Amino acid sequence: MTTTKLVIIGGVAAGASCAARARRLNEFAQITLIERGPDVSFANCGLPYFIGGEIPERDALAVQTPDSLKAMLNLDVRTHTEAVAVDRAGKRVQLRHLPAGTTEWIAYDKLVLAPGAVPVRPPLPGIDDPRLFTLRSLADMDRIKAAAASAQRVTVIGAGFIGLEMAEQFIRLGKQVTLVELQNQVLPLLDPLMTRLMEDELRRHGVTLILGDSVERFAGGATLTCHLKSGRAVDTDLVVLCIGVRPDTALAREAGLTLGSRGHIRVNGFMQTSDPDIYAAGDAVETEDFVSHELTAVPLGGPANRQGRLAADHIFRPAQTRPYPGALGTAIVRAFDVAAGLTGWSEKRLQAAGRPYRAVLVNDNHHANYFPGAKPLLLKLLWAPDTGQVLGAQVTGLAGVDKRLDVIATAIAGGLTIDDLAQLELAYAPPFGAAKDLVNLAGFTAANVRDGLVTPVTELPDDPAVQILDMRPAALVQTHPLPRNHVINIPFPTLRQQLDKLDRNRPVVTVCALGKTSYFGARILAQHGFNVQSLIGGIRAHYDPRTPAKLPTP
Repeated sequence: MTTTKLVIIGGVAAGASCAARARRLNEFAQITLIERGPDVSFANCGLPYFIGGEIPERDALAVQTPDSLKAMLNLDVRTHTEAVAVDRAGKRVQLRHLPAGTTEWIAYDKLVLAPGAVPVRPPLPGIDDPRLFTLRSLADMDRIKAAAASAQRVTVIGAGFIGLEMAEQFIRLGKQVTLVELQNQVLPLLDPLMTRLMEDELRRHGVTLILGDSVERFAGGATLTCHLKSGRAVDTDLVVLCIGVRPDTALAREAGLTLGSRGHIRVNGFMQTSDPDIYAAGDAVETEDFVSHELTAVPLGGPANRQGRLAADHIFRPAQTRPYPGALGTAIVRAFDVAAGLTGWSEKRLQAAGRPYRAVLVNDNHHANYFPGAKPLLLKLLWAPDTGQVLGAQVTGLAGVDKRLDVIATAIAGGLTIDDLAQLELAYAPPFGAAKDLVNLAGFTAANVRDGLVTPVTELPDDPAVQILDMRPAALVQTHPLPRNHVINIPFPTLRQQLDKLDRNRPVVTVCALGKTSYFGARILAQHGFNVQSLIGGIRAHYDPRTPAKLPTP
């Protein structure tokens, strides 16, 4: 064992994980952990839930304290200390002790940068109003919680993952919540159709959604007013900005390390920067995308923890260390009773990159339909048309979203194909799943599309020349008709006996509730010579399943 001098700048996920792994690998290393703030290791993903009271105890978020880290890991933890310069030639770091303003230099053999990211705070008029907040630290959390106690109207800017969590928690506190998002949908990382259920859920719980609009300026006074680009004005008592993060990489830039186009620290597969004695990990770094091997940045806690651990591994046992495989960007969010998430590439990203792909939607319940409590799930699967390799997936629903995302994330990591998904043997009992899980159904459906057994459409056509064949039972069609005039209702069990009701010279689109029956019908029609397509994912892919089964009018 050596007495390596390891200096880690930044705690929380990547830095603290690196320090803990380093100590387990080398009992005699001198490990110094530098943190600008007062808290060196805390659960930052839990901050919104303490604000809303769902996590009742603040101490539950403080994973470790300087004293506990000293006792458990024999670390030299220095809080309220800022790293202000790196002397690469001399292998030393200059520190400023914030309370006193004094500085000192400390030497390192290996240096790890884990500065994280800071919330974006755009230079808009009125942005310095004290009623505007961002959320990054426990101190930020405390300030927002204190301000919310006397606020009635709250505005959240940005409908990404943190924005949705904040909106949910403010509703939990009984506030009037307005959520403003620049894009025409919540959760901009997901494809639009996959966010409809979440938008319905937010509105159902009283959140006012303003989509396709953004803040132009803030006006102070007795009431804080958010002036939007559309001309709309939103009066509020409190604003939380959740519009993204930027890497906190000024120290790395001043040290002359190579940065990416968006300011992230560029690292190799072992988390080494352009200086091999300086490593970096967490939200501030740029790594490879697992699917495309292009450079990407994924500010998530899971990758940050693994990257910090990997850096420690490479410092203390380089020969045994496997390189970082790349990021999938697997993420999930809950708002009230709905969860939504993604892994790998979305259709929007694939289109923007010009990459060939195919996609299917499948709809079912999270466990056996006949077992009480079955709740709806919608899964979108994307794959490479030449190899069948899984490229990404998105899932939304009322239960079991995480399970399906995790299975497909594992499938992508293992290089599995749509045929592999169809044959996965997943845990089944009626309270937990179905004999053919939604993941299996996605594989079956994708293979059917690839093999030409069905031609999917994702929207109900509004063309009188197209025959829309609604295959639901007649009573359901009468109660919840489709918003089209050119609809023919032939319930599936009678289709073979009523083929003469359809014009063989006109195209047909088959429709049902979940997409299964319409596929069955499409197979019958195709073998009888019809030009037929099927509404993929069924009607339920386009509406909140807790409301009448009717497609929204375009």
